[in-house]
Amino acid sequence: MSMPKDEIYKEMQKAWRIYLESLEKSLTLLEGRIREAREMAGICKSEWCAATEHVIDDLSNSLFSISEPRDSSRSDSRRIKELRRQVHDLYADCRLVYSSV
Repeated sequence: MSMPKDEIYKEMQKAWRIYLESLEKSLTLLEGRIREAREMAGICKSEWCAATEHVIDDLSNSLFSISEPRDSSRSDSRRIKELRRQVHDLYADCRLVYSSV
């Protein structure tokens, strides 16, 4: 019989990975929307850019406030670093779209 804390820990690990996957999906979706905006002249009205930057801010805050579990794998740590880099790149892409209007 496993200890209750082992079961709880396994569930927390599972939830943490689901959360990380959700952040990754959100970044990918946002990246696509920014790419579309770059290709369409005039789409980046100030309201659109402000809303997009707000979403990027929320994702950034979530990514940079993640507390990795003590025994997270190297691949999990690498994944978080890659997602943080990706959110930084999204800021830059959003700024390019905004400046091209």
